[in-house]
Amino acid sequence: MATLTVMDPVTRVEGHLKVEITIESSRGVQQVVDARCTGTLFRGFETILAGRDPRDATVLTPRICGVCPVSHGLASSMALEKAARVRVPGNGRLLRNLLLGSNYLQSHILHFYLLAILDYVRGPQTAPWAPAWEVDLREDSRLSAIAGHLVQAVEARRRAHEMGAVFGGRMPLAHANIPGGITAPPTEERIARFRDHLRFLLDFVENVYVPDVEALAEVYEDYRSIGTGCGNLLTYGVFEIPDAGKTRLFRPGVVEGASSVVQPVPLGSLSEQVAYSWYDDSTDRLNPVNGKTQPLYPKGDAYSWLKAPRLRDKPFEVGPLARMWVNGDYRQGISVMDRHLARAYEALKVARAMEEWLDRLKVGKPVYSDYQDPKDLAFGMGLTEAPRGALGHWVWIVSGKIQGYQIVTPTCWNASPRDSAGVPGPMEQALIGTPVEDPSRPVEALRVVHSFDPCLSCAVHVLRPGRGEGVEPWEPMPEMSLG
Repeated sequence: MATLTVMDPVTRVEGHLKVEITIESSRGVQQVVDARCTGTLFRGFETILAGRDPRDATVLTPRICGVCPVSHGLASSMALEKAARVRVPGNGRLLRNLLLGSNYLQSHILHFYLLAILDYVRGPQTAPWAPAWEVDLREDSRLSAIAGHLVQAVEARRRAHEMGAVFGGRMPLAHANIPGGITAPPTEERIARFRDHLRFLLDFVENVYVPDVEALAEVYEDYRSIGTGCGNLLTYGVFEIPDAGKTRLFRPGVVEGASSVVQPVPLGSLSEQVAYSWYDDSTDRLNPVNGKTQPLYPKGDAYSWLKAPRLRDKPFEVGPLARMWVNGDYRQGISVMDRHLARAYEALKVARAMEEWLDRLKVGKPVYSDYQDPKDLAFGMGLTEAPRGALGHWVWIVSGKIQGYQIVTPTCWNASPRDSAGVPGPMEQALIGTPVEDPSRPVEALRVVHSFDPCLSCAVHVLRPGRGEGVEPWEPMPEMSLG
Protein backbone atom coordinates (compact mmCIF):
# COMPACT_ATOMS: atom_id res chain seq x y z
CA MET A 1 0.00 0.00 0.00
CA ALA A 2 1.33 3.41 -0.96
CA THR A 3 2.15 6.02 1.68
CA LEU A 4 2.12 9.75 0.96
CA THR A 5 4.70 11.64 3.02
CA VAL A 6 4.85 15.43 3.00
CA MET A 7 7.90 17.41 4.16
CA ASP A 8 6.68 20.97 4.55
CA PRO A 9 8.69 23.02 5.06
CA VAL A 10 11.90 21.24 4.18
CA THR A 11 14.39 22.47 6.77
CA ARG A 12 18.01 23.47 6.30
CA VAL A 13 17.44 24.97 2.87
CA GLU A 14 17.28 28.62 1.83
CA GLY A 15 13.67 29.64 1.28
CA HIS A 16 10.39 27.76 1.37
CA LEU A 17 10.21 24.27 -0.13
CA LYS A 18 7.63 21.51 0.16
CA VAL A 19 8.36 17.97 -1.00
CA GLU A 20 5.68 15.30 -1.41
CA ILE A 21 6.82 11.71 -1.91
CA THR A 22 4.80 8.58 -2.51
CA ILE A 23 6.41 5.51 -0.93
CA GLU A 24 5.56 1.89 -1.63
CA SER A 25 7.23 -1.46 -2.08
CA SER A 26 8.68 -2.04 -5.53
CA ARG A 27 10.69 -5.15 -6.35
CA GLY A 28 10.84 -5.96 -2.67
CA VAL A 29 12.24 -2.56 -1.66
CA GLN A 30 10.28 0.18 0.09
CA GLN A 31 11.12 3.24 -1.99
CA VAL A 32 9.95 6.54 -3.44
CA VAL A 33 7.83 5.90 -6.53
CA ASP A 34 6.67 9.47 -7.16
CA ALA A 35 7.78 12.92 -6.04
CA ARG A 36 6.65 16.52 -6.31
CA CYS A 37 8.73 19.55 -5.34
CA THR A 38 6.81 22.73 -4.60
CA GLY A 39 8.17 26.23 -4.34
CA THR A 40 5.72 27.85 -1.93
CA LEU A 41 7.34 31.29 -1.86
CA PHE A 42 5.85 34.03 -4.06
CA ARG A 43 8.05 37.07 -4.75
CA GLY A 44 8.09 40.15 -7.02
CA PHE A 45 11.56 41.40 -7.88
CA GLU A 46 10.80 41.97 -11.55
CA THR A 47 7.84 44.09 -10.50
CA ILE A 48 10.18 46.26 -8.44
CA LEU A 49 12.58 46.68 -11.36
CA ALA A 50 10.06 47.60 -14.05
CA GLY A 51 10.25 51.30 -14.90
CA ARG A 52 13.46 51.94 -12.97
CA ASP A 53 16.87 53.19 -14.02
CA PRO A 54 18.73 50.11 -15.33
CA ARG A 55 21.55 50.67 -12.82
CA ASP A 56 19.10 49.99 -9.99
CA ALA A 57 19.12 46.33 -11.03
CA THR A 58 22.65 45.80 -9.75
CA VAL A 59 21.62 47.16 -6.34
CA LEU A 60 18.29 45.39 -5.99
CA THR A 61 18.88 41.94 -7.51
CA PRO A 62 21.56 40.90 -4.95
CA ARG A 63 18.77 41.10 -2.37
CA ILE A 64 17.09 38.15 -4.05
CA CYS A 65 19.32 35.93 -1.92
CA GLY A 66 21.65 36.55 1.01
CA VAL A 67 23.64 33.38 0.30
CA CYS A 68 24.57 34.10 -3.33
CA PRO A 69 24.09 37.88 -3.76
CA VAL A 70 27.37 38.33 -5.63
CA SER A 71 26.14 36.11 -8.47
CA HIS A 72 23.00 38.18 -8.97
CA GLY A 73 24.91 41.45 -8.89
CA LEU A 74 27.34 40.03 -11.45
CA ALA A 75 24.65 38.64 -13.77
CA SER A 76 22.78 41.95 -13.65
CA SER A 77 25.94 43.93 -14.42
CA MET A 78 26.80 41.58 -17.29
CA ALA A 79 23.32 42.01 -18.79
CA LEU A 80 23.60 45.79 -18.68
CA GLU A 81 27.12 45.67 -20.14
CA LYS A 82 25.81 43.62 -23.06
CA ALA A 83 23.01 46.12 -23.60
CA ALA A 84 25.44 49.08 -23.54
CA ARG A 85 28.28 47.21 -25.30
CA VAL A 86 30.76 47.88 -22.50
CA ARG A 87 33.87 45.76 -21.89
CA VAL A 88 35.24 45.39 -18.37
CA PRO A 89 39.04 45.88 -18.06
CA GLY A 90 41.20 42.93 -17.04
CA ASN A 91 41.80 44.20 -13.51
CA GLY A 92 38.05 44.50 -13.01
CA ARG A 93 37.45 40.96 -14.20
CA LEU A 94 40.08 39.62 -11.81
CA LEU A 95 38.43 41.48 -8.92
CA ARG A 96 35.04 40.10 -9.92
CA ASN A 97 36.50 36.60 -9.89
CA LEU A 98 37.94 37.12 -6.42
CA LEU A 99 34.67 38.49 -5.06
CA LEU A 100 32.64 35.68 -6.61
CA GLY A 101 35.18 33.09 -5.47
CA SER A 102 34.82 34.33 -1.89
CA ASN A 103 31.08 33.82 -2.19
CA TYR A 104 31.58 30.30 -3.58
CA LEU A 105 33.77 29.28 -0.65
CA GLN A 106 31.42 30.56 2.03
CA SER A 107 28.41 28.98 0.31
CA HIS A 108 30.00 25.55 -0.14
CA ILE A 109 31.27 25.49 3.46
CA LEU A 110 27.87 26.63 4.72
CA HIS A 111 26.10 23.92 2.76
CA PHE A 112 28.13 20.96 3.95
CA TYR A 113 28.60 21.80 7.62
CA LEU A 114 25.41 23.69 8.47
CA LEU A 115 22.77 22.45 6.03
CA ALA A 116 23.63 18.91 4.90
CA ILE A 117 25.85 17.15 7.44
CA LEU A 118 23.16 16.71 10.10
CA ASP A 119 21.46 14.24 7.76
CA TYR A 120 24.37 11.89 8.50
CA VAL A 121 25.84 12.68 11.93
CA ARG A 122 24.38 13.17 15.39
CA GLY A 123 24.51 16.81 16.35
CA PRO A 124 24.32 18.45 19.79
CA GLN A 125 21.26 17.34 21.74
CA THR A 126 20.00 20.90 22.14
CA ALA A 127 18.05 23.29 19.95
CA PRO A 128 18.32 24.07 17.09
CA TRP A 129 19.93 20.68 16.38
CA ALA A 130 17.31 18.74 18.33
CA PRO A 131 14.82 17.23 17.90
CA ALA A 132 16.08 15.44 14.80
CA TRP A 133 15.37 12.34 12.74
CA GLU A 134 17.92 9.90 14.10
CA VAL A 135 17.56 7.39 11.31
CA ASP A 136 20.47 5.53 9.67
CA LEU A 137 23.11 7.39 11.70
CA ARG A 138 26.11 5.12 11.31
CA GLU A 139 28.77 4.57 13.96
CA ASP A 140 32.19 5.59 12.68
CA SER A 141 34.93 7.65 14.30
CA ARG A 142 35.29 9.66 11.08
CA LEU A 143 31.73 10.93 11.45
CA SER A 144 32.45 12.12 14.99
CA ALA A 145 35.47 13.98 13.65
CA ILE A 146 33.32 15.72 11.02
CA ALA A 147 30.83 16.82 13.69
CA GLY A 148 33.75 18.17 15.69
CA HIS A 149 34.68 20.51 12.83
CA LEU A 150 31.45 22.52 13.05
CA VAL A 151 32.99 25.41 14.99
CA GLN A 152 35.94 25.53 12.57
CA ALA A 153 33.52 25.64 9.66
CA VAL A 154 31.61 28.57 11.17
CA GLU A 155 34.92 30.42 11.55
CA ALA A 156 35.90 29.56 7.97
CA ARG A 157 32.62 30.85 6.61
CA ARG A 158 33.07 34.08 8.58
CA ARG A 159 36.56 34.48 7.12
CA ALA A 160 35.17 33.94 3.61
CA HIS A 161 32.67 36.75 4.19
CA GLU A 162 35.41 39.01 5.53
CA MET A 163 37.55 38.17 2.52
CA GLY A 164 34.76 39.09 0.13
CA ALA A 165 34.19 42.36 1.97
CA VAL A 166 37.79 43.45 1.25
CA PHE A 167 36.86 44.20 -2.37
CA GLY A 168 33.09 43.99 -2.06
CA GLY A 169 32.72 46.68 0.60
CA ARG A 170 30.58 44.41 2.76
CA MET A 171 29.12 40.95 2.77
CA PRO A 172 26.77 39.30 2.18
CA LEU A 173 25.08 42.10 0.20
CA ALA A 174 28.13 43.53 -1.56
CA HIS A 175 27.47 46.34 -4.04
CA ALA A 176 30.88 46.41 -5.69
CA ASN A 177 29.68 44.92 -9.00
CA ILE A 178 28.41 47.70 -11.24
CA PRO A 179 27.95 47.97 -15.00
CA GLY A 180 31.42 48.48 -16.41
CA GLY A 181 33.41 46.79 -13.66
CA ILE A 182 33.86 47.03 -9.92
CA THR A 183 34.01 49.89 -7.44
CA ALA A 184 36.97 48.92 -5.22
CA PRO A 185 40.41 49.27 -6.86
CA PRO A 186 43.20 47.05 -5.51
CA THR A 187 45.75 48.46 -3.10
CA GLU A 188 48.71 46.73 -1.53
CA GLU A 189 46.94 46.78 1.84
CA ARG A 190 43.74 45.26 0.44
CA ILE A 191 45.66 42.57 -1.41
CA ALA A 192 47.56 41.67 1.77
CA ARG A 193 44.35 41.41 3.82
CA PHE A 194 42.67 39.33 1.14
CA ARG A 195 45.68 37.02 0.92
CA ASP A 196 45.67 36.41 4.68
CA HIS A 197 42.05 35.25 4.58
CA LEU A 198 42.63 33.18 1.44
CA ARG A 199 45.54 31.28 2.98
CA PHE A 200 43.40 30.41 6.00
CA LEU A 201 40.55 29.23 3.78
CA LEU A 202 42.74 27.26 1.39
CA ASP A 203 44.19 25.39 4.36
CA PHE A 204 40.69 24.67 5.72
CA VAL A 205 39.33 23.49 2.38
CA GLU A 206 42.36 21.32 1.59
CA ASN A 207 42.90 19.78 5.03
CA VAL A 208 39.43 19.75 6.61
CA TYR A 209 36.56 20.20 4.14
CA VAL A 210 37.74 17.90 1.34
CA PRO A 211 38.89 15.08 3.70
CA ASP A 212 35.58 15.33 5.61
CA VAL A 213 33.53 14.93 2.43
CA GLU A 214 35.70 12.05 1.26
CA ALA A 215 35.26 10.33 4.64
CA LEU A 216 31.49 10.81 4.50
CA ALA A 217 31.39 9.33 0.99
CA GLU A 218 33.25 6.24 2.24
CA VAL A 219 30.96 5.68 5.22
CA TYR A 220 27.84 6.24 3.12
CA GLU A 221 29.15 4.49 0.01
CA ASP A 222 25.63 3.33 -0.89
CA TYR A 223 24.72 6.96 -1.64
CA ARG A 224 27.01 6.79 -4.66
CA SER A 225 24.11 4.99 -6.35
CA ILE A 226 21.17 6.97 -4.93
CA GLY A 227 19.73 10.17 -6.34
CA THR A 228 20.92 10.07 -9.95
CA GLY A 229 18.13 12.11 -11.48
CA CYS A 230 17.83 13.08 -15.14
CA GLY A 231 21.52 12.67 -16.03
CA ASN A 232 21.55 15.88 -18.08
CA LEU A 233 23.97 18.60 -16.96
CA LEU A 234 24.17 22.31 -17.82
CA THR A 235 26.60 25.13 -17.07
CA TYR A 236 26.92 28.62 -18.53
CA GLY A 237 30.59 28.82 -17.55
CA VAL A 238 32.13 31.16 -14.99
CA PHE A 239 35.29 32.94 -13.83
CA GLU A 240 36.45 34.64 -17.01
CA ILE A 241 40.24 34.68 -17.29
CA PRO A 242 41.52 38.04 -18.63
CA ASP A 243 43.88 38.07 -21.61
CA ALA A 244 42.87 34.53 -22.52
CA GLY A 245 40.15 35.13 -25.09
CA LYS A 246 36.89 33.50 -23.99
CA THR A 247 38.63 31.12 -21.61
CA ARG A 248 36.96 30.53 -18.26
CA LEU A 249 37.97 28.49 -15.24
CA PHE A 250 34.76 26.53 -15.90
CA ARG A 251 33.72 26.28 -19.52
CA PRO A 252 30.09 26.48 -20.70
CA GLY A 253 28.40 23.40 -22.08
CA VAL A 254 25.74 20.72 -21.75
CA VAL A 255 25.97 16.97 -21.33
CA GLU A 256 23.09 14.59 -21.95
CA GLY A 257 22.72 11.15 -20.42
CA ALA A 258 25.82 11.46 -18.20
CA SER A 259 28.05 11.14 -21.25
CA SER A 260 31.51 12.59 -21.75
CA VAL A 261 30.42 14.48 -24.87
CA VAL A 262 30.15 18.22 -24.15
CA GLN A 263 27.92 20.26 -26.46
CA PRO A 264 27.44 24.04 -26.74
CA VAL A 265 24.53 25.45 -24.75
CA PRO A 266 21.59 25.82 -27.19
CA LEU A 267 20.27 29.11 -25.83
CA GLY A 268 17.68 29.45 -28.55
CA SER A 269 15.97 26.26 -27.36
CA LEU A 270 15.63 27.48 -23.76
CA SER A 271 12.02 27.67 -22.64
CA GLU A 272 10.15 28.13 -19.38
CA GLN A 273 7.21 25.75 -19.16
CA VAL A 274 4.25 26.35 -16.85
CA ALA A 275 1.83 23.45 -17.30
CA TYR A 276 2.27 22.50 -13.62
CA SER A 277 3.11 26.00 -12.34
CA TRP A 278 0.74 28.66 -11.05
CA TYR A 279 1.01 30.81 -14.16
CA ASP A 280 -1.29 31.37 -17.11
CA ASP A 281 -0.89 28.76 -19.84
CA SER A 282 -0.59 31.51 -22.46
CA THR A 283 2.96 32.06 -21.14
CA ASP A 284 3.98 28.42 -21.61
CA ARG A 285 7.18 27.47 -23.45
CA LEU A 286 8.49 31.03 -23.85
CA ASN A 287 12.18 31.85 -24.05
CA PRO A 288 13.24 34.36 -21.34
CA VAL A 289 14.04 36.82 -24.13
CA ASN A 290 10.32 37.24 -24.81
CA GLY A 291 9.04 35.65 -21.62
CA LYS A 292 5.97 36.70 -19.67
CA THR A 293 4.98 35.97 -16.11
CA GLN A 294 1.24 36.03 -15.40
CA PRO A 295 0.26 34.42 -12.07
CA LEU A 296 -2.79 32.17 -12.03
CA TYR A 297 -3.70 30.67 -8.67
CA PRO A 298 -5.33 28.24 -8.17
CA LYS A 299 -4.88 26.36 -11.42
CA GLY A 300 -5.82 22.78 -12.28
CA ASP A 301 -2.95 20.37 -11.71
CA ALA A 302 -0.38 23.07 -10.94
CA TYR A 303 1.58 22.67 -7.71
CA SER A 304 4.50 25.13 -7.68
CA TRP A 305 5.44 28.78 -8.06
CA LEU A 306 8.57 27.62 -9.86
CA LYS A 307 8.49 27.42 -13.63
CA ALA A 308 10.11 24.49 -15.43
CA PRO A 309 13.14 25.65 -17.49
CA ARG A 310 14.02 23.25 -20.28
CA LEU A 311 16.61 23.01 -23.08
CA ARG A 312 15.31 21.24 -26.17
CA ASP A 313 12.34 20.29 -23.93
CA LYS A 314 14.63 18.35 -21.58
CA PRO A 315 15.32 18.93 -17.86
CA PHE A 316 18.91 19.70 -16.86
CA GLU A 317 20.67 19.55 -13.51
CA VAL A 318 22.89 22.50 -12.64
CA GLY A 319 25.43 23.13 -9.90
CA PRO A 320 28.99 22.15 -8.90
CA LEU A 321 28.65 18.62 -10.29
CA ALA A 322 27.54 19.99 -13.67
CA ARG A 323 30.42 22.48 -13.75
CA MET A 324 33.02 19.90 -12.75
CA TRP A 325 31.63 17.28 -15.17
CA VAL A 326 31.47 19.58 -18.19
CA ASN A 327 34.97 20.84 -17.38
CA GLY A 328 36.30 17.27 -17.14
CA ASP A 329 37.37 17.68 -13.49
CA TYR A 330 34.95 15.12 -12.01
CA ARG A 331 33.10 12.34 -13.82
CA GLN A 332 32.85 9.57 -11.22
CA GLY A 333 29.07 9.48 -11.26
CA ILE A 334 25.85 11.41 -10.62
CA SER A 335 24.44 10.79 -7.16
CA VAL A 336 24.00 12.25 -3.69
CA MET A 337 27.64 11.71 -2.73
CA ASP A 338 28.94 12.75 -6.14
CA ARG A 339 27.29 16.15 -5.65
CA HIS A 340 28.97 16.58 -2.27
CA LEU A 341 32.35 15.45 -3.59
CA ALA A 342 32.18 17.67 -6.68
CA ARG A 343 31.24 20.66 -4.51
CA ALA A 344 34.24 20.11 -2.22
CA TYR A 345 36.69 19.55 -5.09
CA GLU A 346 35.32 22.66 -6.80
CA ALA A 347 35.96 24.71 -3.65
CA LEU A 348 39.58 23.57 -3.72
CA LYS A 349 39.93 24.35 -7.44
CA VAL A 350 38.46 27.83 -6.97
CA ALA A 351 40.58 28.62 -3.90
CA ARG A 352 43.78 27.67 -5.75
CA ALA A 353 42.77 29.74 -8.78
CA MET A 354 42.11 32.72 -6.50
CA GLU A 355 45.77 32.69 -5.47
CA GLU A 356 46.76 33.19 -9.10
CA TRP A 357 44.15 35.89 -9.71
CA LEU A 358 45.32 37.77 -6.64
CA ASP A 359 48.92 37.66 -7.87
CA ARG A 360 47.85 39.08 -11.24
CA LEU A 361 46.14 42.18 -9.81
CA LYS A 362 47.86 45.42 -10.82
CA VAL A 363 47.70 48.32 -8.38
CA GLY A 364 46.87 51.55 -10.18
CA LYS A 365 45.39 49.91 -13.29
CA PRO A 366 41.72 50.56 -14.19
CA VAL A 367 38.97 48.38 -12.76
CA TYR A 368 36.07 50.10 -14.51
CA SER A 369 35.01 51.18 -18.00
CA ASP A 370 32.63 54.08 -18.44
CA TYR A 371 29.00 52.95 -18.65
CA GLN A 372 26.04 54.93 -19.90
CA ASP A 373 22.48 53.63 -19.86
CA PRO A 374 21.21 52.94 -23.39
CA LYS A 375 18.79 55.70 -24.37
CA ASP A 376 16.92 53.82 -27.06
CA LEU A 377 15.83 50.22 -27.45
CA ALA A 378 18.38 47.77 -25.98
CA PHE A 379 18.55 44.19 -24.79
CA GLY A 380 21.12 42.50 -22.57
CA MET A 381 21.71 39.02 -21.27
CA GLY A 382 23.95 38.10 -18.34
CA LEU A 383 24.81 34.41 -18.01
CA THR A 384 27.00 33.23 -15.16
CA GLU A 385 27.12 30.60 -12.41
CA ALA A 386 25.95 31.03 -8.84
CA PRO A 387 27.36 28.51 -6.34
CA ARG A 388 24.21 26.44 -6.91
CA GLY A 389 24.40 26.53 -10.71
CA ALA A 390 23.41 28.28 -13.93
CA LEU A 391 22.06 31.79 -13.46
CA GLY A 392 20.65 34.03 -16.19
CA HIS A 393 19.40 37.62 -16.18
CA TRP A 394 17.64 39.11 -19.20
CA VAL A 395 16.86 42.85 -19.40
CA TRP A 396 14.89 44.98 -21.84
CA ILE A 397 15.60 48.72 -21.84
CA VAL A 398 13.37 51.26 -23.57
CA SER A 399 14.02 55.03 -23.44
CA GLY A 400 16.54 54.62 -20.64
CA LYS A 401 14.22 52.60 -18.35
CA ILE A 402 13.80 48.90 -17.61
CA GLN A 403 10.75 47.66 -19.46
CA GLY A 404 11.18 43.98 -18.68
CA TYR A 405 13.42 41.76 -16.58
CA GLN A 406 13.59 37.99 -16.40
CA ILE A 407 15.65 35.79 -14.08
CA VAL A 408 16.17 32.02 -14.30
CA THR A 409 18.00 30.71 -11.26
CA PRO A 410 19.73 27.41 -10.43
CA THR A 411 16.93 26.12 -8.22
CA CYS A 412 14.41 26.87 -10.99
CA TRP A 413 16.30 24.23 -12.96
CA ASN A 414 16.86 21.71 -10.18
CA ALA A 415 13.60 21.95 -8.22
CA SER A 416 11.35 22.59 -11.20
CA PRO A 417 7.96 20.89 -11.37
CA ARG A 418 6.82 18.72 -14.24
CA ASP A 419 6.96 20.30 -17.67
CA SER A 420 4.36 20.49 -20.43
CA ALA A 421 5.05 16.84 -21.36
CA GLY A 422 4.63 15.73 -17.73
CA VAL A 423 8.36 15.01 -17.29
CA PRO A 424 9.45 15.58 -13.66
CA GLY A 425 12.21 18.04 -12.78
CA PRO A 426 15.77 16.93 -11.90
CA MET A 427 15.23 16.81 -8.13
CA GLU A 428 11.93 14.99 -8.52
CA GLN A 429 13.58 12.39 -10.76
CA ALA A 430 16.46 12.03 -8.28
CA LEU A 431 14.01 11.28 -5.47
CA ILE A 432 12.25 8.51 -7.38
CA GLY A 433 13.83 5.16 -6.53
CA THR A 434 15.27 6.30 -3.20
CA PRO A 435 14.89 3.52 -0.58
CA VAL A 436 13.12 4.68 2.60
CA GLU A 437 13.33 2.79 5.88
CA ASP A 438 10.66 4.74 7.79
CA PRO A 439 8.03 6.68 5.76
CA SER A 440 7.31 8.87 8.78
CA ARG A 441 10.98 9.94 8.93
CA PRO A 442 12.25 9.81 5.33
CA VAL A 443 15.79 11.04 5.98
CA GLU A 444 16.95 9.22 2.85
CA ALA A 445 14.79 11.51 0.71
CA LEU A 446 15.98 14.53 2.66
CA ARG A 447 19.58 13.58 1.84
CA VAL A 448 18.72 13.63 -1.85
CA VAL A 449 17.09 17.06 -1.61
CA HIS A 450 19.95 18.55 0.40
CA SER A 451 22.54 17.26 -2.07
CA PHE A 452 21.20 19.82 -4.58
CA ASP A 453 21.57 22.68 -2.06
CA PRO A 454 18.24 24.23 -3.09
CA CYS A 455 17.58 27.96 -2.70
CA LEU A 456 13.91 28.81 -3.06
CA SER A 457 14.34 32.54 -2.39
CA CYS A 458 16.19 32.72 -5.71
CA ALA A 459 13.74 30.54 -7.56
CA VAL A 460 10.48 32.54 -7.65
CA HIS A 461 10.17 36.00 -9.21
CA VAL A 462 7.12 37.63 -10.69
CA LEU A 463 6.57 40.50 -13.11
CA ARG A 464 3.01 41.73 -12.88
CA PRO A 465 2.34 44.94 -14.81
CA GLY A 466 0.08 47.46 -13.12
CA ARG A 467 -2.90 49.20 -14.67
CA GLY A 468 -2.15 50.62 -18.05
CA GLU A 469 1.25 48.96 -18.09
CA GLY A 470 2.47 46.08 -20.15
CA VAL A 471 5.51 44.28 -21.40
CA GLU A 472 5.85 44.42 -25.15
CA PRO A 473 6.80 41.07 -26.71
CA TRP A 474 10.17 40.77 -28.37
CA GLU A 475 10.97 38.79 -31.43
CA PRO A 476 11.73 35.14 -30.63
CA MET A 477 15.36 34.47 -29.88
CA PRO A 478 17.31 33.14 -32.86
CA GLU A 479 19.16 29.85 -32.49
CA MET A 480 22.22 30.71 -30.43
CA SER A 481 24.75 28.65 -28.55
CA LEU A 482 27.21 29.24 -25.75
CA GLY A 483 30.42 27.30 -25.71
